[in-house]
Amino acid sequence: KGGYVCLPVGYAARLLRIPLVLHDSDAHPGLTNRLLSPFAKHIGTGAPLEYYRYSPQIAKYVGVPISDKFRPYTDAEKRDIKAQLGFDPSRPLVVVTGGGLGAVRINNAVAKNRDRLLEAASVFLISGQHQYNELSKILDRRDGWRLESFLHGPQMAQALAAADVVVARAGATTLLELAALGMPTVIIPNGRLTAGHQLKNAKVYQDALAAVIVNEDQLDKNPDLLGDTLIKLLKSPKIRHDLGNNFLKFAKPNAAGDMAEMILEAADKQGRRQ
Repeated sequence: KGGYVCLPVGYAARLLRIPLVLHDSDAHPGLTNRLLSPFAKHIGTGAPLEYYRYSPQIAKYVGVPISDKFRPYTDAEKRDIKAQLGFDPSRPLVVVTGGGLGAVRINNAVAKNRDRLLEAASVFLISGQHQYNELSKILDRRDGWRLESFLHGPQMAQALAAADVVVARAGATTLLELAALGMPTVIIPNGRLTAGHQLKNAKVYQDALAAVIVNEDQLDKNPDLLGDTLIKLLKSPKIRHDLGNNFLKFAKPNAAGDMAEMILEAADKQGRRQ
């Protein structure tokens, strides 16, 4: 799966005639995978094949392997989890995450719009460690408000499962976790990351009317844009329902199994040749 360290490994496999199987989680293939793809026996992709230039004879849309905790939850299950997290089970919950390190512009937009958002929903901001202390000082405690710097895997899965709307970056794994939940999502891609891959990830779901996309540069100029977008979603159950259903179509619960089959098939063919 990509990464510069994989390039010499892939070339070594080619020289030693060892079968090579690749996986691309992002809708924009990394440089390493683009260089190695001519030698690959199989390629698994995180997005539909039309977003790649791989031959369909060797490529298969498998998604990204994720935990089985990411699945559609019933309303009753969501209410129970909200209560466990300390929120009013009867109110909608907005969960905001800018990734492991947080996202300053997203955090600032939530902070600026917090009070009016709290009129419509509970709000759970996972800010990242960098800005946590600053936000803790300027944002007082309020009913329906929770601020955390970071959540570990099971805790994050629980928080996302409880949500009615999520605000997130456009990392491939995060988006497919949200797709598996059928979660109405506002995606704010980081356009400054390598080759603009988050912008391309977001476009996959925008094209399918499966998520709302907010441009980060526009958000920087107008922090109220995020608040306006969330209020509109919170006031429209039908839009949330349609977004969630469209997103759920991208769920690939057997991604790990599909990748394993590709690896085993390549190994089996190699064994028969020997």
